[in-house]
Amino acid sequence: MKKSTIVAKNLTLGYATSNPKKVVLENLSFQLFENELTCLLGPNGVGKSTLIKAILGQLKPWSGELTLNEKNIQNFSNAELSKALSVVLSEPVLPGNMTVGQLVALGRIPHTGWTGRLAIHDRDLIENALYLTKTEVLKDERLSEISDGQRQKAMIARALAQDGKVMVLDEPTAHLDLVNRYQIMHLLRDIATKQQKSILVVTHDLEIALETADRLLLLGNTFPLVSGLPEDLVILGQLDRLLPGDEFRFNIEKGKIEQKNPTSQIVIVGNQVIGFWVRKALEKARINKLELPIFVTDGDFTLSYGAQEFHRIGSLIDYLKTT
Repeated sequence: MKKSTIVAKNLTLGYATSNPKKVVLENLSFQLFENELTCLLGPNGVGKSTLIKAILGQLKPWSGELTLNEKNIQNFSNAELSKALSVVLSEPVLPGNMTVGQLVALGRIPHTGWTGRLAIHDRDLIENALYLTKTEVLKDERLSEISDGQRQKAMIARALAQDGKVMVLDEPTAHLDLVNRYQIMHLLRDIATKQQKSILVVTHDLEIALETADRLLLLGNTFPLVSGLPEDLVILGQLDRLLPGDEFRFNIEKGKIEQKNPTSQIVIVGNQVIGFWVRKALEKARINKLELPIFVTDGDFTLSYGAQEFHRIGSLIDYLKTT
């Protein structure tokens, strides 16, 4: 049986600074588990940051219960919470002249006391964090002289060195290129699985979340929180809840969000992998109906339409728009 780390029961969160009080999230219930990477998704303004504040002990729930390792989060001291939970913010403020090794060593501050003196155990955890995140070669590099992806890995290493059971990351793949986004998320999945961590990632990157997450939490303005295995939520049509209005839909076959188009009346004969991309290009060009089928020939990549032959999709589209 899986062991839960964070448990929320009938949680209501909000802010008392406005009049009347502003309720942001209401009757929220979910669990995070050891050895799992969980992704929290939802549109801007739905309350993701508010929930993270509550998990970090910065916002007291109005009602309900929020526990970490079976203890109410509000009953943790700052020192206790920093030993049990680490956080990586989306845009941390870091001195550029600090080295990667110095940054990762900061993760041991909750454990070293006011002296900051590192024992052998602390140094072992730092070295292990550098090894697991593949940042050993960057140990002596300054933060101002490495890439955004490398800097994000260093931040994860710092959180890992902190050695809490729970890690919370706020949009760790923001501003990163495609390869680094996948690398970071697969790294987090490996850490969750191999280091018995419970990891919560706030993200807008649905496709990568589907690829890497063990569990999804979906937050929306018009529906209660939905939690489950990503594949279950796909099959049950729950991901469409993240897409208000009628303009977009989640395509269950392709595993991605796409714009709703009129029913295509295009027949493509031949290689269906190539045909998929031909159809996609035609739909983007607002061509949804053709009188004749398109024949796809492998090898030299030929598209035949009537008596015409084309070796580029763009040439076919230009021809169709002028006839």
